[in-house]
Amino acid sequence: MPRCVALIVAAGRGHRFGGEMPKQYRMLAGKSLLRYCAEAFARHPKIDAVRVIIHPDDRALYDAAVEGLDLLPPVHGGAERQDSARLGLESLAGMKPDHVLIHDAARPFPDEALVTRTIDALATAAGAVASVPVNDTLKRAGAGNAVAATVDRAGLWRAQTPQGFRYAEILAAHRAVAGQALTDDAAVAEHAGLSVALVMGNEDNFKVTTEDDLARAARKLGAGAETRIGMGFDVHRFGPGDKVWLCGIEVAHTHGLVGHSDADVGLHAITDAILGAIGAGDIGQHFPPSDPQWRGAPSDIFLAHAAKLVREKGGEIQNVDLTLICERPKIGPHRPRMEARVAEILDVARERVSVKATTTEKLGFTGRDEGMAAQAIASVRLPAAS
Repeated sequence: MPRCVALIVAAGRGHRFGGEMPKQYRMLAGKSLLRYCAEAFARHPKIDAVRVIIHPDDRALYDAAVEGLDLLPPVHGGAERQDSARLGLESLAGMKPDHVLIHDAARPFPDEALVTRTIDALATAAGAVASVPVNDTLKRAGAGNAVAATVDRAGLWRAQTPQGFRYAEILAAHRAVAGQALTDDAAVAEHAGLSVALVMGNEDNFKVTTEDDLARAARKLGAGAETRIGMGFDVHRFGPGDKVWLCGIEVAHTHGLVGHSDADVGLHAITDAILGAIGAGDIGQHFPPSDPQWRGAPSDIFLAHAAKLVREKGGEIQNVDLTLICERPKIGPHRPRMEARVAEILDVARERVSVKATTTEKLGFTGRDEGMAAQAIASVRLPAAS
């Protein structure tokens, strides 16, 4: 039977980064955040087995993230983190390990010495929490964010994970508070009256919560980040109809635009710009016009796919800048809705999107009112090794 098992909690659905990709599967220098911490525990000499607690919808993401690692089969988590930790502990009942470490997948860098300190502390305490002392002066806010008091920081620590426990005792403690909302597993142990020791953590063992944290993680790895630029251009001719689709919204017009999909010239240009920035070809490679399933398809499908590819590479769309080229219809009255819709499809802040319009002074096919053109530029930040 294993003496010590590491449980990695990776069932969260927080999308603070934006998009559909849970943060534990975000890529950093070619590997997911989850894989970094799974590797750290799998290679530790005092860890006998590793199990990951995942969301039921994430099995494909999980399999890709840990491919090749020797881990126990994953188990499904619950609605809250505390539920997930308890379910992970329950899954080990047949193994009855002496000790268990519980770690958050969003902390990708638990070093070997830190894990060792946490395990060794269990020789004299029922629980052990990796922590770092608070060094900053603390202020308590009052009304209107005015300082109400300075808080004495003496004896205050910031809790991290892993948090280690004697298995039978932490399982019983979790069962006793099922349904409550305690902040971490150490709080569960404290509620049960168990002794919990503080062990020195590591500032590099930080939690990745925001894009700034992801950039910090990249700097730690020496991966850095790079900004890439892509350009897109598209043209559609006018044909029969009484409206056009532009930037994901319907605009009344004397003609329609002709194309295999909904002929949204704006979204097509932005899609190609994003695909170009990440070296992923063009819209026709991903959605061939020869494929009948895309006949009349809304172009937001294409743009959302390009944004998804960026996030799968661990990247972030920094901005898109679109210029629509036509004599008619007038774009100005519709610009705010267009920009808002593009931002919604990309799942980025509204200020990251710009839509402009110009004419060709009656020159060329757009000047003759035969069709519309659009050109777009997109900038994307990617981990340098992606």
